[in-house]
Amino acid sequence: MLREFKLPDVGEGLLEAEIVKWHVAPGDAVKVNQTIVEIETAKAVVELPCPFEGTVSALMATEGETVEVGTPIISVRTGEEGATSDEAPAEAAPKPAEDRGEKGTEKREPVLVGYGVKASATRRRPRKAAPTGTQTPAGTQTPVGIQTPAGTQAPMPAAPAPAATRALAKPPVRKLARDLGVDLSTLTGTGPRGSVTRADVEAAAGAAPPAGAVPYRREAGPARGREERIPVKGVRRATAQAMVASAFTAPHVTEFLQVDVTATMEAVGRLRRLPEFADVKVSPLLLVAKALITAVKRRPMANATWTDEEIIVKHYVNLGIAAATDRGLIVPNVKDADELSLPELAGALAELTERARAGKCTPADLSGGTITITNVGVFGVDSGTPIINPGEVAILAFGQIRDMPWVVDGQLAVRKVTTLALSFDHRVVDGELGSRVLRDVGDMLEDPLRMLAWS
Repeated sequence: MLREFKLPDVGEGLLEAEIVKWHVAPGDAVKVNQTIVEIETAKAVVELPCPFEGTVSALMATEGETVEVGTPIISVRTGEEGATSDEAPAEAAPKPAEDRGEKGTEKREPVLVGYGVKASATRRRPRKAAPTGTQTPAGTQTPVGIQTPAGTQAPMPAAPAPAATRALAKPPVRKLARDLGVDLSTLTGTGPRGSVTRADVEAAAGAAPPAGAVPYRREAGPARGREERIPVKGVRRATAQAMVASAFTAPHVTEFLQVDVTATMEAVGRLRRLPEFADVKVSPLLLVAKALITAVKRRPMANATWTDEEIIVKHYVNLGIAAATDRGLIVPNVKDADELSLPELAGALAELTERARAGKCTPADLSGGTITITNVGVFGVDSGTPIINPGEVAILAFGQIRDMPWVVDGQLAVRKVTTLALSFDHRVVDGELGSRVLRDVGDMLEDPLRMLAWS
């Protein structure tokens, strides 16, 4: 039996996803729950497992293609009885009664990831009926029912002339064609099932580099033209929209504080030698994270969410860590970070960072954060004015640690110094509260024993 697997909704109401990488090919044997494809949604890269066992018959979407939720992406020939021909569509056979809901309505198709696909996810509005009538040899239309000069009615044609075939293309491709003035009906599509792709439209419009252009070649890299166009989609598009919404909705205020973290660096060195931290990476970020968690537990209004009707104060801390990836900026978070011991927090941060770099963060990893740290120091930057992650009211930027002259007990000395920057939503966090939170973090980094006193 030939069965089709439709793209599920792997997040909360996502409409589409991009096929990143296929792990199978036609003819491969697959088992239930075997990873068959990686997709990128607006939130994360997700691995999809196969819901069937059998042999891959066809891949119905190509790598790099954006597919709507509910669209079939792979067909698998199973050992079950039923349709045996590749041409037989999976939906041709009527569904048994037990697969239908009340009053004959389709139930949601069960899937292995996310919330499942609504039965109506792929329904489309019916096309408007073509106007009735026939074309005369001269090219003018004769309406059906017109009386001829002899008083007899013109006979109705046996079959109306077929309308011009509408080119198969996705909405973004159609918009691009309109913008570039390209007639899709004149193109031969190179995409799946003959669909017209973005590359087809750009080539027709002359947007692609001329055939005679001499590209330059970077050493050990692919040939490139003078310009490179990167589509804004997936994680990068979602990040851009979220940052714009945050910047122009929440009134940002940023405060800065230079801190002597010599004692923190000494504490990091001692922690690295403890057996409890033998299997995890200990960095200054660990103590910065612990200090921020302690600070917002002392002052919970900095760990909240603003809505137009109310302020939701969180008495738990889902600590977000901003991570730069090849696909854009993402902010996964450690759930209930305030409940973790220091070794557990170190392990959770290391695991989260590894998943982010590998592009394996799930939508659950990226949702529900309450406050965020962005570590700009790893890029050799002293500080910045970070934009608040949507749904939160504060974000802490942690700058590079470097040797600087510092006055200690009235004497000039060389110390380890960093700059902290706290951006906060002034609708929730006023200047006093923001200053106290920032000062608390600074005090704990100057003297890490305060974390024990205040925890």
